Amino acid sequence: MSVPALQNTAVFFRRILSQFPQDISLAFAYGSGVFKQQGTTQGQMGKNMLDFVFAVDDPVTWHTMNLMQNRKHYSFLKFLGPKQISTIQNEHGAGVYYNTLVPIDGRLIKYGVISTETLIDDLRHWKTMYIAGRLHKPVRILLQGDNGKLQAALVGNLKSAVTASFLMLPESFSEEDLFLQIAGLSYCGDFRMIIGEDKSKVSNIVKDNMPQFRALYTNILQECPQVVYKPQQGRLEQQITRLVDPPGKNRDVEEILLQVAQDPDCGAVVQQAIASIVKISSLTQSAKGIGTAGILKTTSYSVKKLKKMWKSWRRKPS
Repeated sequence: MSVPALQNTAVFFRRILSQFPQDISLAFAYGSGVFKQQGTTQGQMGKNMLDFVFAVDDPVTWHTMNLMQNRKHYSFLKFLGPKQISTIQNEHGAGVYYNTLVPIDGRLIKYGVISTETLIDDLRHWKTMYIAGRLHKPVRILLQGDNGKLQAALVGNLKSAVTASFLMLPESFSEEDLFLQIAGLSYCGDFRMIIGEDKSKVSNIVKDNMPQFRALYTNILQECPQVVYKPQQGRLEQQITRLVDPPGKNRDVEEILLQVAQDPDCGAVVQQAIASIVKISSLTQSAKGIGTAGILKTTSYSVKKLKKMWKSWRRKPS
């Protein structure tokens, strides 16, 4: 993308953000409306819905202000008020409240609201992997505050994705193999990959975004003691360190994974564990989405997903 195009895109995203309450600790855009995916053209990207996530310190206050500014974004749940909306956000599904098919500046957008505390918990412990998994892949950061705890959790989430992927890969593999494994973590066990999503989604995400994946993971790979990274050859060789996990119940994902590495069947163990997490969160969050979006928007959104899946099937050679 050219410099003028990038500048125009930045202005466009700033304009969208300006239409929401500004008490946001992290805002990012993701998905096929932001990053080109194999099988889509630049023109198609311009028609795809734009996906956003806003992390906020105080969901009740944020929804109170957003209901004043953007009441039409909400389904019938707006009549319950900001406190009940925040309760639905925090206590059901994956801790995210989505408003979808919202028209802004000639585009349709979907935005999820998550509390900063819930986000940090998911990044550190993979409680649901719903937003943590999205952040394993390249996203466009639009706004980030100076929350040191959040910044550390964001980096830790990437390190955990790398470690988990190492355990499911052979001793020697390519950069692309690694990024395909990382990108696939949050889809492992997701029922939407059976119906509603392009079956080539993971490959499509990685193929056209290798530079973005390298930018996200190069520093981590260069500093990682468990692997020899040869960026010029695009190859990696593992030397998994058999570390004993430190005691304590509140352990980060990476610490647990290093302990699991002592199991000769660690790859299958990790894959099964991740699949069980993703399966539950994808089901409960999708069920919650019917209420937060409303029946009409849910039906419209589901039809768009099914059409996308059908197109992907038709593109495949027989």
